Amino acid sequence: MIFDSHSHTKFSADSEMKAKEAMDAAEKLGIGIVFTEHIDFSYPGELDFTFSPKDYWKEYEPLRGKTLRLGVEMGLAPGEKEQAEAFIAEVPFDEVIGSIHLIDGHDIYEKDCYEGKTQDEMYRRYFSLMADMVRLHSYIDILGHIDYIARYAPYENTEIQYAVWKDGIDEVLRAVVETDTVLELNTRRFDAPIHFKNLVPIYKRYKELGGKYTSIGSDAHTPDVIGAHFAVAEQFAEACGLVPVTFEARKMQILK
Repeated sequence: MIFDSHSHTKFSADSEMKAKEAMDAAEKLGIGIVFTEHIDFSYPGELDFTFSPKDYWKEYEPLRGKTLRLGVEMGLAPGEKEQAEAFIAEVPFDEVIGSIHLIDGHDIYEKDCYEGKTQDEMYRRYFSLMADMVRLHSYIDILGHIDYIARYAPYENTEIQYAVWKDGIDEVLRAVVETDTVLELNTRRFDAPIHFKNLVPIYKRYKELGGKYTSIGSDAHTPDVIGAHFAVAEQFAEACGLVPVTFEARKMQILK
C-alpha cells in the first residue's frame, strides 16, 4: 500500500483539516496517510507553528494503525537542534520530516524574504542553508520539498534548474545521502509537467550519489489534495530508480 507521507491537520497552524476527513479521503483512494504537523519554533509571523506533542498523541494515537501514522514536519533552523530533539522525544513519532521554511529568519512564503536579493543569491543561500541543516539535524527521517522556494519566489522563472545551481543542489544531495535521510518527492507542484520535469535531473543525481529511496507526500492541508498526482509521482520515482518508502516507529518501510 502506498502512503501519503506528508499531510497537515488542525494541529498545524495553517490547516483546519480534521483527522476523520483526512482518513476518509485516504481510504477512498486505497492509500495510507501520515499526519506530519508543523513545528517551527522561530516562525516570525502571527501564526503559532507549534503544538503540544502530548495533546497530539492523546487525541490521535487511538486512530493510529495500519493506515495511519503520526509524524511531524520540523522546520530546520540554526541553533534549534537541542530544542527540536527534546520535542521529538516527548512522544514516539512514526516519522520526522525536516524542511526549510525560513531563510535567515524570514518566511519563504513572504515577499519581504526576497527584497534586495537576486534569484541567484536567494537560491544559493537556500541550498547552502538546506545542506547545513540536514547535516546539523541529522535525526530527521526525510528532507521535505526540496523545491519549496519555487512555490513562492517572486522571480519570473522560479523553477529549480539543476544546471544553474548544480553545486548547491549537489551539496544538499550529498548531505542527504551521508546522513541516511530520504529525499521526499512532494506532489504539491505536480499539477503542471514543467514543475516536475525540472526535478528529474535532481532526483537522478540523487540516485547517482547513492540515494535509493523517496517518500511521496501531497503536503495536503485539505482533504481534496490527499494523494494528489500520486500516479505520476510513482512513475517519476520508478524512472529515477528510486524506491517509495514511508516510516513507522521511525523505521523505514518499503512500499509496494
